[in-house]
Amino acid sequence: MNDGIIPFDVGPLNPTGWGLVVGTVSFGIVYLVLAGRLMPRAARVLAERERLTWGVTEQAEEVRTEAEQVRAQREAILAEARHDAARARQRAHEEGMELILAARAEGIRERERILAEGAAAIEAERVVAEAELRSDVDHWAREIAERIVGEPLPVQQEVRRADG
Repeated sequence: MNDGIIPFDVGPLNPTGWGLVVGTVSFGIVYLVLAGRLMPRAARVLAERERLTWGVTEQAEEVRTEAEQVRAQREAILAEARHDAARARQRAHEEGMELILAARAEGIRERERILAEGAAAIEAERVVAEAELRSDVDHWAREIAERIVGEPLPVQQEVRRADG
């Protein structure tokens, strides 16, 4: 029972003349509806999606570029701040060393002054003590001699002092 267009039997797929015409007309109508209404809308949606996607991508690139510039500026500022801090530490260290050296020099001067005053005071006390002892030397010598001899000795004149 092959009353279709194809000369051999393909089963239910073998189209008839009117079936082929109805199918072709149906296909044309569906194609026109899809091509006229649905495809432009789908194309617009796809174009809008692509525009938004690429727009967001471009905007993200711009934001990333700007962020990199800001980061580079921040790093430059931080590097400058580190340099300033290092210079300030170096200045403080140098000033501290100068203060230490000045304090050390002042301490040495003060020590030398105290030592000189002490030496002068000791020398003055030595001179006073020597003078006191020299004035009593004759008295003590006579007492010691009296103890050794066991009797009082005559008092001699102070003439020897004036001579010697």
